[in-house]
Amino acid sequence: MKTILLFGAGKSTTSLIEYLGRCSDENSWKLIVCDANLASAQSKIKNYSTAQAISIDINDEEKRGSLISKADVVISMLPHDLHFLVAKDCVHFSKNLLTASYIDEKIETLRNEIEKKKILFLGEMGLDPGIDHMSAMRMIHKIKNEGGKITSFKSHCGGLVSPESDDNPWHYKITWNPMNVVMAGNAGAIFLQDNQTIEISYQDIFKNEKNIVDIPTLFPLSWYANRDSLNYLNTYQLHGVQTFIRTTLRYPSYCTGWNKIVNMGFTNNSDNKKIKDCKTFADWFQLKKNEFFSKEKIVLDGKDYFNEEFTEQIDYLGMRENEQIPLKNPDSASILLYLLEKNLVMKATDKDMIVMLHEIEYVINNESKVVRSCLVVKGEDRAHTAMAKTVGLPLGIAAKLILQKKINLTGIHIPVISEIYEPVLNELELKGIKFNEEINALP
Repeated sequence: MKTILLFGAGKSTTSLIEYLGRCSDENSWKLIVCDANLASAQSKIKNYSTAQAISIDINDEEKRGSLISKADVVISMLPHDLHFLVAKDCVHFSKNLLTASYIDEKIETLRNEIEKKKILFLGEMGLDPGIDHMSAMRMIHKIKNEGGKITSFKSHCGGLVSPESDDNPWHYKITWNPMNVVMAGNAGAIFLQDNQTIEISYQDIFKNEKNIVDIPTLFPLSWYANRDSLNYLNTYQLHGVQTFIRTTLRYPSYCTGWNKIVNMGFTNNSDNKKIKDCKTFADWFQLKKNEFFSKEKIVLDGKDYFNEEFTEQIDYLGMRENEQIPLKNPDSASILLYLLEKNLVMKATDKDMIVMLHEIEYVINNESKVVRSCLVVKGEDRAHTAMAKTVGLPLGIAAKLILQKKINLTGIHIPVISEIYEPVLNELELKGIKFNEEINALP
């Protein structure tokens, strides 16, 4: 009996577990879901006869190794910094590993051993990164195969609240790891625009006055640049383009408000000594406000800074409440995290929305053209989110294809080759995850 081992049963795994559960029942495979929260794992596998839920301390080398040694495919949906624990065991026991996370330097250190053992490590296999790579590479390869020369590549993706569930001034609700929301953009960004390399600091990432893109069938959204876009120039084989940028989408007012949150230091994760005497959220807010206004030489009442929209946003999060801070030795980032999890939670019937847009300009037969390929996916409810569907299904489909020997690669890969992206995208389309594409002439 073939065994799939999944580490992690959090927010983004609902669709993944349901897909793997159905595949396991249909093929007489075994699915093991391991999570620190046993009840959470049990609740997600209850409809599948071949699935088992267990809980271990992921740092317990013996128990972790025992599970991995008996699996055929391992999927890690753990926090990014824990992937390497699983990866080392997968190499030791010669097991295939799939993740939705970026391939980092630690994983790269295992490349030679992975290649020697002829196993597959498939990373960046979720939504962003994941579906973005697959859909972009299908477009890029098609244009090149037709003789086109690509001059500009822009890729935008965002996890948003669906318009019918948009009921707060942030126009946002938590559908994935909330700490990633708090720390988004903190590494700054670098990208290529009109043949110039642009570097942006964390303090400027969310300035969005000109960063607006029209989304077909929807409305204009703001974007902020993702980390190091240039890292993917070689991956996408697009050297020589004039513009290359990968971004995250948000509602415009989110970026405007979050820009102020960042610059006032509310995402600082090393200021616990400075705020140690703050007893309430109001104490904390006032301290950070005074510190910022003093540093920036802004009028202390902040009337211009604290316009009606931003005041509504901070009050919606409860940042000025006289409620006691219920955390021990907190920093600002952990306090903000607490407030986001409390006040931007998805209600039971809320729907989220995934939006992805690729914009590629190219020249073919002496004509300049632009192709815009757009994906919009809406969730069903708080559990069956568009985020869970688009992050989880690519992983599940890939795991199935590996077990069916329809993907026979070895080594470290991300899904930018047709052997991976064609069958995965084809099945995603059958499940309603389909891009709409339009090609227009450029003036």
